[in-house]
Amino acid sequence: MHSSPLLLEEPIRMASILEPSKPSFFPAMTKIVGTLGPNSRSVETITRCLDAGMSVARFDFSWGDSEYHQETLENLRAAIKTSQKLCAVMLDTAGPELQVVNKTDRPITLEAGTLLVLTPDQDKEATSNLLPVNYSGLSKAVKKGDTIFIGKYLFTGSETTSVWLEVSEVNGDDVTCLIKNDATLSGSLYTLHVSQIRIDLPTLTDKDKEVIRTWGVQNKIDFLALYTRHAEDVRHAREFISKFENLKQTHIFAKIENIEGLKHFNEILSEADGIIVSRGNLGIDLPPEKVFLFQKAAIFKCNMAGKPVVVTRVVDSMTNNLRPTRAEATDVANAVLDGSDAILLGAETLIGLYPVETISTVGKICAEAEKVYNQDLYFKKTVKYVGEPMSHLESIASSAVRAAVKVKASVIICFTSSGRAARLLAKYRPTMPVISVVIPQLKTNQLRWTFTGAFQARQSLIVRGLFPMLADPRHPTEFNAGTNESILKIALDHGKAFGVIKPHDRVVVCQKVGDSSVVKIIELED
Repeated sequence: MHSSPLLLEEPIRMASILEPSKPSFFPAMTKIVGTLGPNSRSVETITRCLDAGMSVARFDFSWGDSEYHQETLENLRAAIKTSQKLCAVMLDTAGPELQVVNKTDRPITLEAGTLLVLTPDQDKEATSNLLPVNYSGLSKAVKKGDTIFIGKYLFTGSETTSVWLEVSEVNGDDVTCLIKNDATLSGSLYTLHVSQIRIDLPTLTDKDKEVIRTWGVQNKIDFLALYTRHAEDVRHAREFISKFENLKQTHIFAKIENIEGLKHFNEILSEADGIIVSRGNLGIDLPPEKVFLFQKAAIFKCNMAGKPVVVTRVVDSMTNNLRPTRAEATDVANAVLDGSDAILLGAETLIGLYPVETISTVGKICAEAEKVYNQDLYFKKTVKYVGEPMSHLESIASSAVRAAVKVKASVIICFTSSGRAARLLAKYRPTMPVISVVIPQLKTNQLRWTFTGAFQARQSLIVRGLFPMLADPRHPTEFNAGTNESILKIALDHGKAFGVIKPHDRVVVCQKVGDSSVVKIIELED
């Protein structure tokens, strides 16, 4: 997993491009979030997805019921046992999603240049010139000239399955639109998006709350993905999930999908545990030439805050094809070079024909981009941004990463209970993997005693460069002393077994001894 001395700022030897990539236990430092669904829910397929590099499984509740997703989750748990690979669970809420309802299930053909009426009367039948919608306030939210997009997988960019409309007239509750392109809508539900218009619906709908309090609580979800327009949305969601004991440690990832979320990005970032740059929706709210600017700015802010950032919509063409386009392959690499922690695959793994190959291909592209990531430049930029005086933990983390790079350590081993120390190490983007040894803590609510640690271990699976290992909870008193060499030996053996630590390697260790934080460099023998 060593980063090559080659940097993008230097001339690239053409011969180096032709050198075959070396296989590694970690497909890449950048993590992959896979959406599980019709084409990726069998135990066999999920096992292959985990082996290919998926570390977070996303369950998208904008479609499918709880029973369907529960069956998929049980298959994921079986696959985790089979593959011996840890995987976190993300519940993605539908949010205030506007939808067109087609009760007939018949495909609807729309012809460019003709008129189409959108009506809130859901009793009416969907036809080529009338579509019922699930939002009665649409006519009050739009005006003549506004843009509306409709499609089943709306943001794939495929003009045959999504339609672009322009509002030509508002008449009572109905909205008449001019159809701008030929399209065929198939299925019973299509998403509707109005560009740059505020939809006056709550962020957490009643349906979302029901899913969280049942499916989410039952399965102790690691991440909640939340459609977010203001910091208040995150605070409201955190207040709601904090009512449930099983969700008190759940991390909230804010999905930035529109102009409103972009305008309030700084406040949202300070409240959320992580950010999802939802480029499909943003690509409709923003002019296409502005999307890359927001991506770079958002990722930079997340990196400097030390909070994980996830980028979506990278290899849409792999939904139906075995290889990405050249532009998509470059896009994945640029997301890594910008500083992304993870790549989120949606339709590519949900309904795609090649879910395993997609994960594998994205992992390979990420690994190649990481080889030329300019860690030195990034490190200096981050230290300058943080400024002085640094906090105690920040100083230790930056010093440990600098030492690991200088001595060309093969890994950094970090002992942590909350996961914060490991995330701070990852903030400085070391060129080598960080094995995060999570030390379980014994806690009680006066009714029963429990060990914490599993949440913290899984939640590091979305952070670039972090690879968790949960320590044995049977000897907590030894762990509290922070000096237990046997745990270090287990961590070293773990690294050796996976081929990231070899004889004579140097390893940097971060741990607490008493009230002090210690960074030490170990040179291994045969």
